[in-house]
Amino acid sequence: MRRRSLLLAVPAGLLTLAGCGDDKSDKAKTDSSPTPSAAPTGKIVDGPLPAVTAGTKFGEKPTIAKGSGKPSTDLAVKTLIEGKGATVAKGDKLQFNYLGQIWDTAKVFDNSFDRGKAALYPIGVGQLIPGWDQALVGKKVGSRVELAVPPALGYGSQGNPQGGIKGTDTLVFVVDVVGTFSGKSSADGKEVAQDNIDLPKVGTNTDGNAPSIDVPKKDAPKKLVSSYVLEGDGAEVKATDTLLLQYKGVLWDGGKEFDSTYKREELAEFPLQQLIKGWQQGLAGKKVGSRVMLVVPPELGYGDKASEGIPANSTLVFSLDILAVL
Repeated sequence: MRRRSLLLAVPAGLLTLAGCGDDKSDKAKTDSSPTPSAAPTGKIVDGPLPAVTAGTKFGEKPTIAKGSGKPSTDLAVKTLIEGKGATVAKGDKLQFNYLGQIWDTAKVFDNSFDRGKAALYPIGVGQLIPGWDQALVGKKVGSRVELAVPPALGYGSQGNPQGGIKGTDTLVFVVDVVGTFSGKSSADGKEVAQDNIDLPKVGTNTDGNAPSIDVPKKDAPKKLVSSYVLEGDGAEVKATDTLLLQYKGVLWDGGKEFDSTYKREELAEFPLQQLIKGWQQGLAGKKVGSRVMLVVPPELGYGDKASEGIPANSTLVFSLDILAVL
């Protein structure tokens, strides 16, 4: 696994820091951790904050000056660039790039820019350091935010020795808010004509409700079908990517629904390589922000083995919204 973010919370207000390995998964194993205790909160002030001296545009790796004088004992927050996207809500999965350094020394202890992929974690629910949970809820996608986090809202009096952070260190972050997602998120691409009468038609609504899937009363195709319903303008999915998805699946025969993230109101995160072959082949090369219709023949799905709600030798139809690549 690739190293986990320095920002993850664990019980008793501690934060974990994984080693600097080069593993291939950025997904933190937070699900098995006990629920953190209630996080502290503090007053928010607008400074002082050190200057960003280079890399000042959204998406650029920033260079931050050393802190001058004593930092505030409160949480200092300043929006450097005001975004125009969706508003971050408590409990959302927040996608972000960030750089963190120590106030007194300007030593950079962690950043996502060098890793080449934005991080994604729940915000406002105790899985990130308290200063982040408090400061970033309510910000808009496309914003760049600078934070100076006092020890009480960061790593506490114990610090984080593995990260070279003392219990007295105030931490400075620049955070780019790349995306925010919830169980009501939808793809945001442009509609693509669905004019093949021999294939299912998928709804194009983007209100967070499950789209309709209308299966024709015809023989199922023998080969995999992968087509855009809504075509996004994001990066193309690679076979090695982990995806954040909203999806619904129905049987070709009868159109009965057998699975849906919409019903659970919980998005799915999957490494593409661990999914059925129909998803691996059908989603690779598709663009982030798209809704894709897949028709998966049995040999690329579950074959002659029955699964929950899926009879053996079933052709499957999916609507999949590719919300983000992790």
